[in-house]
Amino acid sequence: MKRLFLIVTMIGLATVVMAQPAKRRSTTSNAVAQQGAQNRAGTTQQGTDRAALLFPVKQTMPEDVAWRRDVYRTLDLTMDANAPLYYPVEPIGRQVNLFTYVFRLMLTGRVDAYKYNLNGVESFEKNDKMEVREVLDRYSIFYEEKDGKIHVENNDVPSAEVTRYYIKESVYLDQRTGTFATKVTAICPVLMRGADDFGGEATPYPLFWLNYDEIAPWLSKLPMMASNLNNVNNMTADDFFTMNRYDGKIYKTNNLQGKALANYCTTDSAMTKEQKRIEKEIVDFEEKVWGHMSHEDSIKAAREDSIRLAKEGTKTKKKTTVSSRRGTEKAASTKVKAAKPTSSSSSGPGAARVSVRRQRR
Repeated sequence: MKRLFLIVTMIGLATVVMAQPAKRRSTTSNAVAQQGAQNRAGTTQQGTDRAALLFPVKQTMPEDVAWRRDVYRTLDLTMDANAPLYYPVEPIGRQVNLFTYVFRLMLTGRVDAYKYNLNGVESFEKNDKMEVREVLDRYSIFYEEKDGKIHVENNDVPSAEVTRYYIKESVYLDQRTGTFATKVTAICPVLMRGADDFGGEATPYPLFWLNYDEIAPWLSKLPMMASNLNNVNNMTADDFFTMNRYDGKIYKTNNLQGKALANYCTTDSAMTKEQKRIEKEIVDFEEKVWGHMSHEDSIKAAREDSIRLAKEGTKTKKKTTVSSRRGTEKAASTKVKAAKPTSSSSSGPGAARVSVRRQRR
């Protein structure tokens, strides 16, 4: 009986010892699988974090600024000022243009693309994110799937057709630093299709919005050539936007009625006039607050001041000369008047009367 009890006890202990490692292995594998899922889900965030570590300093706009004006501009990449964003059209070695660069980032999940709504206002909410397949299918961009990954050849990337960008910029007054700044907050590549050989204009197809703060760390790694005279890639795409090197026309502002300029400007001349008016409003506000003056205006003002002072000096010199002449003439006339009584003291009427009176006495 005792022998049977010992056998049963030993079997139970062996079962417990063998079951424990299996349980540990199960727990460990579940933890590894959960961690792997979290890593896959957070690939974009981790990629952004890595890029942010290499790009620790960036221009941020406080939410509690004293004044802000949001404007939307259209950048024509056929202009020389905006050409660095367009060339090279097809990749040459490591050199790629802006659209090819952000398109590759979107394909690999490093940056998120957001829907372009009909009102043209950007929204960076979670439900406005676009899937990669949605972008490719909507705009007929050819792609292949290999090993569960989407692959697009360089020839199939429509970078040559993206000849326009919409950007949103915010001009704001930071009361804490007492400075004005202009910051790009959103970028939208625009696909231009439908042009023909008979003069037909291309139709713009806004692809998606990109949050500039999300792509800024990546743009700081994209070198570009900024001059026709210097072929060195001496600046980055982030430098290009941060220093406002682009040239774009205003097509919309944030206003109470949500209207674009085309909604109330019926002619091209009216559109141009309204664009100049808005630009002047922004400049006038800055000048009224701080008396800001550009370098060219300061040189012009200094030149005008020097001319004015020179003229005032000439007038003062002339007045001094005239007054000195008048003073000399006045002094001479005074001497003449003073000399008359002396000469007439012995022969004038007054002297005769005195002499007569003395004779009568």
